[in-house]
Amino acid sequence: MRVSTDMGGTFTDLVVEDDKGQVQIFKSPTTPLDPLRGVLATVEVAAEARGESLAEFLGQVDTFIHGTTRSLNAILTGNTARTGLVTTQGHPDILLFREGGRTDPFDFARDYPAPYVPRALTVQVPERIGADGSVVRPLDEQAARKALNELRQREVEAVAVCLLWSVVNPSHERRIGELIEEELPGIPYTLSHLLNPIIREYRRASSTAIDASLKPLMGTYLHALERDLTHHGFRGRLLINTSAGGVQDADDIAEAPIHTIGSGPAMAPVAGRHYARVDADVDIAIVADTGGTSYDVSVVHRGRIPVTTEAWLGPQYFGYMTGFPAVDVRSVGAGGGSIAWVDAGGMLRVGPQSAGAEPGPVCYARGGEQPTVSDACLVLGYIDPQYFLGGRMVLDAAAAEEAVLRHVGRPLGLNAHAAAEAILHLATEHMVGAIEEITLNQGIPVEEAVLVGGGGAAGFNTVAIARRLGCSRVLLPGVGAVLSAAGALMSDLSAEFAATSRTVTTGFDRDGVREVLDDLWRRSEKFAEGPGSGAVETTIELFAEARYPHQVWELEVPLRVRRFASDEDVEQLRQDFHAVHEDIFAIRDAESPVEVVGWRARVRCRLNDTDKNPELVSASAGGTRHSRTAYFPETGLVETAVVPFELMEPGEELFGPAIVESAVTTVVIDPGAQATRTASGSLSVKIPLTQRRTTETTKEALPR
Repeated sequence: MRVSTDMGGTFTDLVVEDDKGQVQIFKSPTTPLDPLRGVLATVEVAAEARGESLAEFLGQVDTFIHGTTRSLNAILTGNTARTGLVTTQGHPDILLFREGGRTDPFDFARDYPAPYVPRALTVQVPERIGADGSVVRPLDEQAARKALNELRQREVEAVAVCLLWSVVNPSHERRIGELIEEELPGIPYTLSHLLNPIIREYRRASSTAIDASLKPLMGTYLHALERDLTHHGFRGRLLINTSAGGVQDADDIAEAPIHTIGSGPAMAPVAGRHYARVDADVDIAIVADTGGTSYDVSVVHRGRIPVTTEAWLGPQYFGYMTGFPAVDVRSVGAGGGSIAWVDAGGMLRVGPQSAGAEPGPVCYARGGEQPTVSDACLVLGYIDPQYFLGGRMVLDAAAAEEAVLRHVGRPLGLNAHAAAEAILHLATEHMVGAIEEITLNQGIPVEEAVLVGGGGAAGFNTVAIARRLGCSRVLLPGVGAVLSAAGALMSDLSAEFAATSRTVTTGFDRDGVREVLDDLWRRSEKFAEGPGSGAVETTIELFAEARYPHQVWELEVPLRVRRFASDEDVEQLRQDFHAVHEDIFAIRDAESPVEVVGWRARVRCRLNDTDKNPELVSASAGGTRHSRTAYFPETGLVETAVVPFELMEPGEELFGPAIVESAVTTVVIDPGAQATRTASGSLSVKIPLTQRRTTETTKEALPR
């Protein structure tokens, strides 16, 4: 049996896959002050639903996959370890100078961003490695010891080491690592050449500093998670989600916790791609994961999970860059817990503030006072207050309606239903904007794409979002309410290795490149034979990070060969780069040589036999078919059919207005739309051409 958990800002999701391939899904409120308690509480809910004790349940689990926002939240709230930075003498401002860039060049009121590690905790050591790997200036060990003693006096809790050109000759960084163990015993540290051996000093230094700052926190957290699970009967393998869309062993993640940043949202595209292929037979999917706090969007194009090397923590240019390739997911502050309010100018706003898990929406009756999107949906009749979380939580509908009226309805002169519709409509517009930003920038034809909705709050308005975008089809998987957790079950054990070695196609260094690629291949095989042993299938891919000469940025080009044995192989690389460049920038310089500055290897080990269990099937119990009054802008209040998700038979059609609900989610089928249950268990919604790209305004939300 395999279990996957995803800890979000509002709910912790859990997916249980048994040996027969059947899946049960569960949710439980996240406990921000004690996140491990929330994880175990969700596991207890699953055990209770199966009629088992916690020890009996965990004793059957072979693999426990965990996704967490712990590291990201620590960075955003400033709760990381007090970290010192060791740099080459004369270069203490790598993190301050960064790579430049301004989103608004005429905004001079915005303060220059502070470095991730302050100058007061940055020390310099006399040493210098040249770009060719030669020792220009030997390491002054006495001065290095003195610098480390300064950090000890400043009470640092972690140390990051990033020296110039350590990626081609790491001898000085290795020695400083040894000195740290002597001078600062017990203090965790990160060496840049081991973590992220790439060129570009800022990215390498930033990733090193971020990783070191997370080691005390994440090491403690992961070890406590493993200890608690073991104490309650778990004897299997603990895996952690990574930002690259894979999983790794908990012990490996504790050594490089930077890979957990953004790991939860990275799993949704994995599941979205799967269901787009199975249920719609398309390779273009817009994957939207709606949680309680955020709305995460990604686009699967040509069947490939989107990857970016521009992963920022916080606003672009003003936040911090991770320096690692990561699944490209864009987030906006719009979710079920997003707070609605009217500003001083009389304008309705929704988010980015969120009620989170504590106190949560007003209807949770836990102290929340401001209305949220979830409160609005309850007022509209989309949620059954007696069946929330399968009846484990009863919602206060009267309190939600009063909050919507007090904070939105009366200030805008609207009744409760019109105010609630206005809140949901504005949240929908925020979500549409997030999708349009990523699809328009990449030239994605939305009319050819399928919109895959995930997250507990996805069903409220995914059909409305598709209508605004012009999508003809919406997919809401049976496990859509826990899409990221389900994606983790589909993901591979993976690792990535990088090396720096510059060459040009006009004078290709075959011997040097062969050594680099052979080393990357050996490291990949070592991973496959170690953590990946016993995998159903293992794949190793090689990539070149290439550019036209004098370009600033590189593009990733898949290699067709393991070794460049002939001029034809080199020419093939050049032509492949031209094709990638044209695909991204719509232009190529066919006569130009190509410069390669780095090389990467990605190894993926498939742990489960997807041929044996190709589909995830919901195994949760349902209720009965009935109806209730709900509000739609096209019809006003209308008696609406309510169908339990589990009772819809494959091929059964349902015409809107209608509501399909389960213990963990609610799907609103707008008037005119047609829903069908697919063979895999997904809900497929078709939107008539006449309803797509309709221009809706807040006038539709006014009282009728």
